[in-house]
Amino acid sequence: MTGTEKLNIGLFGIGLDTYWPQFDGLKERLESYQQEIAGLISESGEVNLINGGLVDNPERSRAVGLLFKQKQIDILFLYISTYALSSTVLPVVQMTGVPIVVLNIQAVSAIDYESFNALGDRGVMTGEWLAHCQACCVPEIANVFNRAGIEYQLLTGYLGEERTESELRDWVQAASVSKKMRFNRLGIMGHYYAGMLDVYTDITRQISTLGGHVELLEIDEVAEIRRAVLPSEVDKKMEEFQKAFRVSKECEKDELERAARTSVALDKLVDRHSLGSMAYYYEGTADSEHEDIITSVIAGNTLLTGRHVPVAGECEVKNAQAMKILDSFGSGGSFSEFYALDFDDDIVMLGHDGPGHFAIAEGEVGLVPLPVYHGKPGKGLSIQMSVKRGPVTLLSVCEGPQGVFLLIAEGESVAGPVLNIGNTNSRYRFSLSARDFIDEWSKAGPSHHCAIGIGHMASGLEKFGRLMGIPCVRVC
Repeated sequence: MTGTEKLNIGLFGIGLDTYWPQFDGLKERLESYQQEIAGLISESGEVNLINGGLVDNPERSRAVGLLFKQKQIDILFLYISTYALSSTVLPVVQMTGVPIVVLNIQAVSAIDYESFNALGDRGVMTGEWLAHCQACCVPEIANVFNRAGIEYQLLTGYLGEERTESELRDWVQAASVSKKMRFNRLGIMGHYYAGMLDVYTDITRQISTLGGHVELLEIDEVAEIRRAVLPSEVDKKMEEFQKAFRVSKECEKDELERAARTSVALDKLVDRHSLGSMAYYYEGTADSEHEDIITSVIAGNTLLTGRHVPVAGECEVKNAQAMKILDSFGSGGSFSEFYALDFDDDIVMLGHDGPGHFAIAEGEVGLVPLPVYHGKPGKGLSIQMSVKRGPVTLLSVCEGPQGVFLLIAEGESVAGPVLNIGNTNSRYRFSLSARDFIDEWSKAGPSHHCAIGIGHMASGLEKFGRLMGIPCVRVC
């Protein structure tokens, strides 16, 4: 399983079978509301919805629970259509054992009291009330779940409300990202940048928290693949460079061919191991084949990153995870670190040498030569770009004394001068001042790297954290 399969979603509504003979049309009306919710879920992404219908007695509960178990659902949505006994809920949830979101969603924002009270017949009025009393058994369900040790989430709102529909979409997307992470294959090639203690990570803890598989890769394998790359493959990759990047006239043909050959080899390595992300760092001895490879990976890793295989340098595994999470949300996720504070404009500048996420760039992505890779051996080609102007989200996957947590901040990528040093760098403004932001972000205890994605994604990331059981810290 690669995690590319559709998300399997279970949906069931709850009601009370005693009501149906008492109130004509009530069951059909509630089922129509559930169909509206089913439509909203189905429109939220690439999902496979298993609709269990209306559960109104314990026997039906067990049958629907078995259905969901057989279909191997990934997340369960419980729609409260009217008052229902908690005994009709618990068996479904216990049999599936997946994250559950309780939908306390009314048909309308408020009862039309004048029309309601004008009905006259109290029996008819009671049936009308029951079509609106979704909130009635929310405390009962919460009580039973709490006592049974079942984790759950609540979504309260009404049909047709943008906030309600947005929250529902967020839950679907968060569940989809959870599934992608559970089956993601993360490659690690090389070793840490020596001395970056903040970057070192506990691989077992990463897997046990976020799921997935870690494939330990050898640069010798890249060398073997690279030696067999055909001239025609190099030419094709060179054409790809011209389409994806604004290739500087300063780039020498030999450097472009060297980067293209390495890029072809990286593509084949990713395909061979079915990788969904990668972290790397290597140096090699001077003038060796390995040094030649590692000093020519930036262009190829940038292409991979922009095509949903995010690659983090300096063997920053935690940031490869953060980049994959943001990319799975459709937000991108570019490898970054703090560059400088501009107290005059009250902005924070972030960027990084090495690969960037070309799909979220503002304008063209430059491919330029660097005479030296600062702090690293050799020289070669590098990426120069800024992140799209507008809303952005910073994400760091952190390890603290209590385990893994997510550090999140929303801000804006803003226009202004940047450093044209052959790196990715952009200007960001936050609701906090630049000085307060760097203080609050740093005190949370991340590594010095983070991932930056476009859009304000905190709501979805927090829901992802809840589904995965990962604490979230939000700075702004």
